[in-house]
Amino acid sequence: MSAALTRRTLLQLCGGVSLASAMAGALRAEGLTSPVAPQTQAAGLPFALTTPLHVGEVSLRAKDMALLKRYYQQMLGFEVIREDGDMVTLGAGGTPLLNLLNRPNAEYEAGGEAGLYHTAFLMPSRADLAKWLVHVAINQIPLVGFADHSVSEAVYLADPEGNGIEVYSDRSKEGWVWNEGRVTMGTKPLNVDDILHKTGTGTDRDVYTGAPPALRIGHIHLKVGTLEKARSFYQAGLGLDVTSGSDERGASFLSSGGYHHHIGANIWESENAGQRNETTTGLDWFSLTTADAGIIDRQREQLKAQGFTFAETGNGIEAADPWGTRVRLAKV
Repeated sequence: MSAALTRRTLLQLCGGVSLASAMAGALRAEGLTSPVAPQTQAAGLPFALTTPLHVGEVSLRAKDMALLKRYYQQMLGFEVIREDGDMVTLGAGGTPLLNLLNRPNAEYEAGGEAGLYHTAFLMPSRADLAKWLVHVAINQIPLVGFADHSVSEAVYLADPEGNGIEVYSDRSKEGWVWNEGRVTMGTKPLNVDDILHKTGTGTDRDVYTGAPPALRIGHIHLKVGTLEKARSFYQAGLGLDVTSGSDERGASFLSSGGYHHHIGANIWESENAGQRNETTTGLDWFSLTTADAGIIDRQREQLKAQGFTFAETGNGIEAADPWGTRVRLAKV
C-alpha cells in the first residue's frame, strides 16, 4: 500500500474523498461548524500524565460488552488487564485504562443528555500515531474525522455503541502558545501525509501489534448542561485551571499543571440538560489520579465549600458533577 493509497483509504474511512470532508468530520466531533482562529517527552510518560492531577481510567456501561471489548482490542490493541462476568478492564503496559461494565438490559443513552463526548487516548509519540493510522486503514476501521489542534494532532472515531473517541499525539509543550493563562488551541486540517512519513516502516504493512506501553488517557471531553455549573465543579471543586474556551464558544477546557486540557466540557448537544439516567449505556465514571494525598485533602474541603457531596473510597473520594457523572479522585 503506497502512502497516497493509505491517505485515500483514511479519507474513505471518514466517509469522504477529500481532506475538507475529513476536516468537516473533525469539526462535527468537536461541535464546531467552521475552523476557529487561534484564540513529548523523550522517555517515560507523556507530559499530560506527569501533572499533579491527570486522567486515570474511564468506565463505560456497555449493552454488548463482548462487542466493545473486541472493538477496543482491535482498534487500539488493548490488552485484557482483568475480566469477570460483569466487567472487563482493558489497558496498555499493564495499566488499566478502560472498564467495560456489562449492562445487557440497558437502553442506549438518549441524545441531548449530559455525559461523555469523547475519551481521548494519547499516543506516546507522533510515530506511534502514524503506525496506528496505518493499522486502522489496513483494518478498515471507520473514522469520523481528523484535525490539527495546534497543541496536538487528533483522529476521531465512535465505538459500536456510539461512545466518542479521540486518538491523538501532543506536540512538544515548548511550542504551545500561552497568553495570560490561556493556551492557543485551533482546529485546522491535519497533514496526514506528513504524519504517515513518520511511521519509520512505510505504509504498506501493519506493524502496530498492540497499544504502546505508555499509551494513556490524555483527556476526557464531557457534555454538560451549563458551563457555569461545570466550572463550579471541575474548577472550584476539583481544583483544575481553566486553560481555554469561552461561553460564546460553548465550551470550557481545564487542566492541572499547565497541560492544554485534561477535561473538556461543552454544551453543544446538551445545553440545559438535566440529571443523567444511570440505567442507560454511556459513561459510568472516570478517575483523576494524583501521587499527592494532600491534593485529595484540599479538594475534600473545596467540594464541601461548593456544596458538593462525596463518598470516601479506598484510595480517595468519589463525587458526582451537577449532572450525575461520577468522578473518582484517587491516590496512586
